[in-house]
Amino acid sequence: MAVAKVPKFGLVESGDSVELVERPRGGVTAILADGQRHGRSAKRLSQLVVAKAVQLVGDGVRDGAVARGVHDYLYAVRDGKVSTELVLLSADTRSQTLVVTRNTHVPVLVRRADGSVLRLDEPVEPIGMRETLRPVIAEVPLEAGLIALAMTDGVFSAGRWHGRQWPVERLEAMLRGADPADMQALADRVLAEAMRLDDQRPADDMAVLAVGVTDGGEDRIRRMSVTVDW
Repeated sequence: MAVAKVPKFGLVESGDSVELVERPRGGVTAILADGQRHGRSAKRLSQLVVAKAVQLVGDGVRDGAVARGVHDYLYAVRDGKVSTELVLLSADTRSQTLVVTRNTHVPVLVRRADGSVLRLDEPVEPIGMRETLRPVIAEVPLEAGLIALAMTDGVFSAGRWHGRQWPVERLEAMLRGADPADMQALADRVLAEAMRLDDQRPADDMAVLAVGVTDGGEDRIRRMSVTVDW
């Protein structure tokens, strides 16, 4: 799993938050939240959502119930006045599936091992605004070569103010040419292209989350690295 993110041009803090958490029954879940608006208030909102999701995943709650629980929590503490777009990508080793849980208008793209790309774009509302809300959930078998790509609206809609928003087909082409063993390269490439479309001045907070499945090997060591530029 790899992440690349940048705040809106002119701001220091991003309203997009990402966290990784190990699942109690095996596997790992990546949580991506895009808080309403920009700057510090959006950051606090997305971190509130992500922290609650981390807690529920750590408690062993299933992803669909996690999304509904986070929505109920946000609706209660903010009186239905704010919204957040939420995505959970779970490599569940117990079920041997990639579980994609969406409450966002931005599609999640999944490249299967055979090279075909699945576009998960069923309409669904963000969390926080209505009393009753459900996520859209999809499961794809875990197999070597599988890649999943999630992003926030700042990436998906990059270039729209310049009349050159990129088509989904270009993102799909990036997935087809990506190496599942180097997800950081894919995340960096998608973010760099999104920033280019916005003339290196992101019109919105941008975050990219990439997940790849490889054959594995004898080395069972788990590693994670983080780089932050100020």
